[in-house]
Amino acid sequence: MATTSGILAVDIGGTKLAAAVVSAQGDIIRRDRVATPNRAPWVALAALIKRIQAAASDIELVACGVACGGPMKIGGTEVSPLHITTWVDFPLLSSISELTGLQTFIDNDAKALALAEGWLGATRDCANFLAVVIGTGVGGGLVEGNRLVVGRTGNAGHFGHIVVGSDDRPCRCGGRGCLEAYISGPAIERETGRDPMYAPMNLKVRNGILLGRAVASVAAVADIQRVVVGGSVALGWGESFFQAANDELHSRSKLQFTSGVSIVPLGLGESSALIGAAAVALTSITERTASE
Repeated sequence: MATTSGILAVDIGGTKLAAAVVSAQGDIIRRDRVATPNRAPWVALAALIKRIQAAASDIELVACGVACGGPMKIGGTEVSPLHITTWVDFPLLSSISELTGLQTFIDNDAKALALAEGWLGATRDCANFLAVVIGTGVGGGLVEGNRLVVGRTGNAGHFGHIVVGSDDRPCRCGGRGCLEAYISGPAIERETGRDPMYAPMNLKVRNGILLGRAVASVAAVADIQRVVVGGSVALGWGESFFQAANDELHSRSKLQFTSGVSIVPLGLGESSALIGAAAVALTSITERTASE
């Protein structure tokens, strides 16, 4: 018999698939992960989810929250993540809800990160902020007045597709000069022929400058207080990357209301993605209950 309750949390990334059981307080009770396969990612994801459910037989799972890269249709009914090319209009919501038997809630991975960091992490004292994930892609989640900005189709916050460079750098989205085309993990691998963790210092600094440039634009438009950055690629670049980003942001942000904006690493470490996925479900349940 279940002795406690929790949320089944799922994080779908370009390099890894992760699942966990997360308590209503944000504690991770069980977790597991596998590498994202090039083929048949759903088969691997379904096996991972069922394994976590089996390992949590003593816990009452009240819902499932999912963080996945976009674009996607609102609510995650269909997803076309740029980092999983075999998924085009993949019916993620129905697939997971049928697999788990749980009410399921899905949102963009960077928006989930924003929920996690605003709840328990580096922006828990901020009502207006931007969360950025830099990994296989570059995503963003914008929070205004303690609420996620959703947008017309549910895709607000695609920060990685702010144009920061010239037309000679193509992006996976079909555009050119996007931030993601310069600072994502695959972009660095194409440019250097090596793992992005081993990018030379000049590229770490350049990428920090590009991040700061993009943040300066968002700060002027959205009047935010802080930018929290996660993702294995950005965190692996360390202090030189963040220093370059903040220096560029400050050099370009001359409006009085943008002068105090800062770019900081996430506060929840590698747990942030799964806590964010759980927060997607918890927030949705709370909002739905309040409207009834």
